[in-house]
Amino acid sequence: MTPEIGTLIFVFIILVVLFSSFVSVKQGTIVVITIFGKYRRILTPGLNFKLPFIESIYSKISIQNRSVELEFQAVTFDQANVYFKAMLLYSVLDQQEETIKNVAFKFVDDRNLMQALIRTVEGSIRAFVATKRQSEVLILRRDIVEHVKEQLDVVLEGWGYHLQDLQLNDITFDEVIMKSMSQVVASNNLKAAAENEGQALLITKTKAAEAEGNAIKISAEAERQASQLRGQGVALFREEVAKGMSVAAKEMQDANMDTSVILFTMWTESIKHFAENSTGNVIFLDGSTDAMQHTMKELMALNQLHADKVKK
Repeated sequence: MTPEIGTLIFVFIILVVLFSSFVSVKQGTIVVITIFGKYRRILTPGLNFKLPFIESIYSKISIQNRSVELEFQAVTFDQANVYFKAMLLYSVLDQQEETIKNVAFKFVDDRNLMQALIRTVEGSIRAFVATKRQSEVLILRRDIVEHVKEQLDVVLEGWGYHLQDLQLNDITFDEVIMKSMSQVVASNNLKAAAENEGQALLITKTKAAEAEGNAIKISAEAERQASQLRGQGVALFREEVAKGMSVAAKEMQDANMDTSVILFTMWTESIKHFAENSTGNVIFLDGSTDAMQHTMKELMALNQLHADKVKK
């Protein structure tokens, strides 16, 4: 081997050693380093140095959030099947060295981790649902999530992980149960509609009765006022008639005429009014002399009584 070839080989070895001595770690990733299979240390994001041919990369652990979808079945206390669709969000607990060691060495690979995680979540939910009735499951969605988090936090911390969130996206039952639930909802809606309709009808009738009562009150008040006005009108008419009669009688007395002529004229005018405005065909009058005298006496007596009141 010539000196030139030896030099090239030496330079190549030096370059290999240099390149293998530096490790670039991506953001969001932690690298676990071992020496001859034993844990040595961790490398954080950035450019890191490692001993070539002695230190080796055991695994690269992502500290970013991870998600997995779950579909499983549970049975309630009253033996009803419940079907869940859920989304699980988890991540590495922190970047502490002990946490990274747990993540790297607790499980053989990610498939075993996912299997254990899914079975743990399903078991926790099944245990909770088994103590509840079918009618309670839908309204206990938040309680189920809180129960699972409480149960899993301790377990996952031992594995180096943390449960970020658990979302129960869908909760369904057997078709028969779903139909019966729909019927119950429909019947409750019909019942509520009937109650609302009855209340509306009651309010309508009550308001109509109140309106009718108010209308009757208004009508009665108007009739009372009209009657009062009519009475006042009649009284004023009679007062004016009496004044007219008094003036006419006084003038006739001054002229030495018999005032009974006024009464006779009023009596004949009344008969004429009856004949013109009455709807009947016959007016019965006693036309005898005695009847005429009796009528005149009554009219004169009324006239005298009015005159006495005026003098007083």
